Amino acid sequence: MLTSTTDIVQGRTIARYHGIVTAEVVYGTNALRDFFAGIRDLIGGRTGSYEQIFEKGHREAIAELSQRAQKLGANGVIGVSVNTGTINIDDRGALLLITATGTAVTVD
Repeated sequence: MLTSTTDIVQGRTIARYHGIVTAEVVYGTNALRDFFAGIRDLIGGRTGSYEQIFEKGHREAIAELSQRAQKLGANGVIGVSVNTGTINIDDRGALLLITATGTAVTVD
């Protein structure tokens, strides 16, 4: 499955547009990861455990996007955009949200 952030694929012709496809991945946070991230916030530096979660989430969202496009008969997704965010759940923490969107196409 071809995936691209651009709206054209150089050297290929878009034969058919199948429509917009979306995919969402949601992860719960955990107390231990939050604790160490809080320490990193105080002393500075990158939070590797959360970076790994977001990296994994990006891969999974794009894979899901490709699967949904394939179900529509597409062999590619163009204009792919991946976004991240959080969903706050009262004082119990937050959920990590990764979304991917794109246009399912058939390319020759």
